[in-house]
Amino acid sequence: MQKIQILFPDPLMEMLRNLARVEDRPVSEIVRRAVDRDLEQRAGMLKRPRDGACAPAFPTFGGGKVLAKASEMKALIYGDEMP
Repeated sequence: MQKIQILFPDPLMEMLRNLARVEDRPVSEIVRRAVDRDLEQRAGMLKRPRDGACAPAFPTFGGGKVLAKASEMKALIYGDEMP
């Protein structure tokens, strides 16, 4: 495990400490579990490149095949008569 420092606003820290007291767990465990849940929900958004670093996976869209010729596009868009 690695150690990091995170700054929380006082109200949030108070809520975390209260929850830790009620569940009889350390605050660090509650934070780790919350981060684990969040990362699991976002797993589809991340791909692991070969170097092991995380990079966002950009969404793609398959629009199907083009139904009009490029030379006819302007006329189709603006309703002009075709030559």
